[in-house]
Amino acid sequence: MTSDARLLVVVPSESDPPARLGEWLRAAGLELDERHLGLGEPLPETLDGFHGLLVLGGPQSSMDDEATSPELVGVRALLRQAIDADLPTLAVCLGAQLLAQAGGGRIRVGAEGPEVGATLVAKRDVADADPVFGPLPLSPDVIQWHHDEIAELPTGATLLASNPHYPHQAYRVGAHVYGLQFHIETTPEMVRAWAASDPVGVAAGPLDIDTLCARAAAAHDDVAEAWQPFTTRFAGLVRARA
Repeated sequence: MTSDARLLVVVPSESDPPARLGEWLRAAGLELDERHLGLGEPLPETLDGFHGLLVLGGPQSSMDDEATSPELVGVRALLRQAIDADLPTLAVCLGAQLLAQAGGGRIRVGAEGPEVGATLVAKRDVADADPVFGPLPLSPDVIQWHHDEIAELPTGATLLASNPHYPHQAYRVGAHVYGLQFHIETTPEMVRAWAASDPVGVAAGPLDIDTLCARAAAAHDDVAEAWQPFTTRFAGLVRARA
């Protein structure tokens, strides 16, 4: 399918590619321009010519300085542009934390420790009025994998989903810019690779690595059932911008 709706896809780490999310977005009629920062691919300086932005996750911390993670400098700049233009944006995990920073929010090391594996988030009442979030189930399945937390949302942001572990699970800035602390793009193979590379994260939870990965694998069909339609609705915002 060819499309005039162009989505810039920022991949900070090869450990978190677009995967299923990329497939859903293409199926919804978007042209994806992927920039893989771990492979040295450059970012554009502006969002001119793009109708939407997707920023994915990675093992970096949003609190890393320029010397530690120089690849994130350009990502922060693009997210600030997206907020200013209210460009349809979806920022996932690390992306959501960078988005919060770009909007004036605050990140810190998670006060309750790492949150990993399959879990649920709960929609806030205000999310029912959101055209992208509203049709989601009350408590959709998600995959978590983060050590830092969004301690404060950007000024004026709308909180869309929470859970008992960390309250700021999903939010919107303006009308069209969305941050998701959790993952919807994963495959079971990705989760197992993350678990293998993050013994600290695994040890923070009650499950051994095999049980954690098995439960995450079992949740992927439910994640797709909730979040593929969400992705289609988000793609509609991008197509409308085109």
